[in-house]
Amino acid sequence: MLNDQKGNRVMRQQAKTIGIASLCSLTLLLAGCAGPSRPPADNERSAAPAVNQVATVPSAQIAQPSPVGRADDWAPPLQVSPEEEAAYYVSRLADRRFVSQYGGPDNPRPWYIAAERLGEIGMPAVPLLFARLNTEDQYELMLVLYALQLATQDPLVTFQTGGEAVQLPTVLDPSANGENRRIAQQWWERYATQLELR
Repeated sequence: MLNDQKGNRVMRQQAKTIGIASLCSLTLLLAGCAGPSRPPADNERSAAPAVNQVATVPSAQIAQPSPVGRADDWAPPLQVSPEEEAAYYVSRLADRRFVSQYGGPDNPRPWYIAAERLGEIGMPAVPLLFARLNTEDQYELMLVLYALQLATQDPLVTFQTGGEAVQLPTVLDPSANGENRRIAQQWWERYATQLELR
């Protein structure tokens, strides 16, 4: 039991440290330190398959990205820690070019690079994503919510929330943004203090 208490105390301290580092990263991000994305080098382009590009996106199809790239075209410029990587990808959520495709030519589907990477990063991304919940950009909000659903499934999060992650009934649909934002905010109000990230 003493070991459990010590382990919980260590986990809380680690979560607190991650939260502080995340806030510092967010401050740097807001100051414009994320930098531009790195285009592929010439030798990378020659080895890459050709990808079709779409010129514009009608507002009625907000969930569809504009030009399509490859997932390896987009990498954080100075990736040092998970918090800095998370800050970089959060800064790219509104960029409609920041996508790739999967599913083959018969069934092409968009792969939202930033949201998927944030889901893989997990706990360090959670406070940064909640900080973006008030965005007015419906495309960005859709991806913030999707990334939150993925990131809150991180075992470091669910360990502290008793297995509870953000569960959205519909994802990647801008018409569901209002309800999904309400669900995410309720989750944050219930578990933010347990995560010691507030």
